[in-house]
Amino acid sequence: MAHDPSAPSPITTGLRGLCPRCGKGHLFQGYLKVRPTCEVCGLDLAFADTGDGPAFFVMSIVGIVVVALALWAEFAFSPPIWLHLVMWTALSIGMSLALVRPLKGVLVNLQYHHKAEEGRFR
Repeated sequence: MAHDPSAPSPITTGLRGLCPRCGKGHLFQGYLKVRPTCEVCGLDLAFADTGDGPAFFVMSIVGIVVVALALWAEFAFSPPIWLHLVMWTALSIGMSLALVRPLKGVLVNLQYHHKAEEGRFR
């Protein structure tokens, strides 16, 4: 398969929430709902089904960061448990909300770029 150098990068367009084909139209309608079609190039976005992929990556990234910081804070400062609960709950929610949309955009764009679709029995 030959690579098209004029095609937009699936990573950068996904992080910005843009159409995988033209790189100009918006991918999302609202916070996480994928538009039915691109408003610029008319690409049918019905193929976009990321499933639990974004949630898995968000949980993995947030979990590693929060656990590492919580351990560091505990050993360095020994804060009370209520402070741990407040800090790490707020950080977990904030990071999760900040990461889920860009990661979903990247997965949709990679799905288009690699022509991924459901498996079929012949």
